[in-house]
Amino acid sequence: MHIRIDTILDSIADGVFTVDHDWRITSFNRAAEEITGVSREEAVGQSCREVLKADVCDRQCVLRYTKETGREVINRTVYIINAKGRRLPVSISTALLKDETGEVIGAVETFRNISREADLRKKLEGKYTFQDIISKSHKMQDLFDLLPDVAASTSTVLLQGESGTGKELVARAIHQLSTRKNRSFVAVNCAALPDALLEAELFGYKAGAFTDAKKDKPGRFKLADRGTIFLDEIGDTSPAMQVRLLRVLQEKTYEPLGGVESIRHDARIITASNRDLQELVREGKFREDLYYRINVLKLVLPPLRERMTDIPLLVDHFIRMFNALQNKTLQGVDSEALACLMAYDYPGNIRELENIIERAFILCKSEMIKKYDLPEFLRSEAEGKQAATQEQPSSLREIEAAFLVNALKKNQWHRAQTARELGIHKSTLFRRIKSLGISIPSKPDMQ
Repeated sequence: MHIRIDTILDSIADGVFTVDHDWRITSFNRAAEEITGVSREEAVGQSCREVLKADVCDRQCVLRYTKETGREVINRTVYIINAKGRRLPVSISTALLKDETGEVIGAVETFRNISREADLRKKLEGKYTFQDIISKSHKMQDLFDLLPDVAASTSTVLLQGESGTGKELVARAIHQLSTRKNRSFVAVNCAALPDALLEAELFGYKAGAFTDAKKDKPGRFKLADRGTIFLDEIGDTSPAMQVRLLRVLQEKTYEPLGGVESIRHDARIITASNRDLQELVREGKFREDLYYRINVLKLVLPPLRERMTDIPLLVDHFIRMFNALQNKTLQGVDSEALACLMAYDYPGNIRELENIIERAFILCKSEMIKKYDLPEFLRSEAEGKQAATQEQPSSLREIEAAFLVNALKKNQWHRAQTARELGIHKSTLFRRIKSLGISIPSKPDMQ
C-alpha cells in the first residue's frame, strides 16, 4: 500500500518543512501553513528565511548548523514573523534529510507555536515578580504585600537579612513605590569605607577641609535630598559615626567636613544590615538609641535556603538575562543540574546563585546547562546528600519528591505548615504527595 508522504505530514500537529542544499523549501505541511499564514504553494521553492523570517536566520541558522555539523537541534525557542507581521515564539527542532541510500539531500525542521505557553509564562512572572524582585515564597509574597504601605510612609526602614538576599532591591522597590520616585535613590555601603572617608562621602566637605579639598563637594545626603538614601551594612559603622548618624536622624541636619553651618536634609532613610543589630546592642557594639531610631519599620528578608521554591524561577531569570547579555540561546538546566542546585544551601544567597549560573553559562557547550557545568563543590555536596539518603533523583518527578520530603521533614511533617512555607495551597500539596507516592508518618508530632 502506497501512502503519500504529504498525507502523513499533514496529519502532524507541528509545522514541518524540508529544504534542499540551496535552502529552498521542498515541502511544507498544513500545520506550517496555519502557523506562518503562508500557503504551501507560496512557500515551496522559496528560501526558508524568506518564509519564516526567524530571528536566528541572520546570526545562527539552526538548519545550517545541523547540515554542517550533523548535530540535531532540539526544542530551541526562536521567533518568526508570520504573514500578518506578528512576531511568534516557536519551539524548533532540526535533523538531516537523507535519501534511501543515506546520502544527505537537505534538512528538515519541525516547529510548534508556543505563544500560549509564552503568555502563561508572562502571567506567572507577573504573579511572582514585584518591581525587580522575583519570588513565589510565601514569606516574600507577604513582604510584597507590605511594601506599598511602607513606601507610603516617611518613617525610617531597617532591612535585616544575610548578604546577597536582595536588600538593595527591596530598598529600591520602596523608593519606586513612594512619592519620591522621581528624585534620586542614593546607595552607600557603610562597611566599604573607613570613618573619615565615610563621613566625607555622606556629608560632603568644604574647600580647604583637608589638603586635597580644592573645592566644595556635596555629600550623599545632599544628592538624596527629597529622594531616598540607602545606608547598607549600618551595623559595621564605628561608635563615632553612629553618633553622627543619630544626630542626622534626630535633628534632620548635618555639617559637611570643614563647615560651620548645619544643613537640613529631606531624605527618606532606609538602612540595612546583615548582622543582628539587637544582638550588637546587647554586646555594646551598636548604640541602643540609634537602633530604636532606625528600627521604626523592620523588614526581614529570608535567606535563599528558606525559599528554595524560588531557585527554578531565579535560574530561569538569570539564564534569560545572560542570554541577552552574551547573545546566546541556552534553554535552561537539565534535571541533574537542577537537583544539584536544589541541594545546596547558598551561604551567599541569590548573589551566589547568580555567580554559579554565570560560570555555568561560560562553560556550557550545549543547549542545556548540565551537572558538570556547575562548580565541583556544588556537585560534591549534592552527591553527598544523595549518598546519605541512598537515593539519586534521575527524573524531575524524583527531584520533586525529594524536595517535598525535605520540606515536610523540615516542618515536622505538618502538611499545612509545609504548604504555607512553599507558598502553595494545602490541597495542591496533598495532591502532589498522593501523586508522588510520598508516605507520611502516622504520628508526625513524634518525627
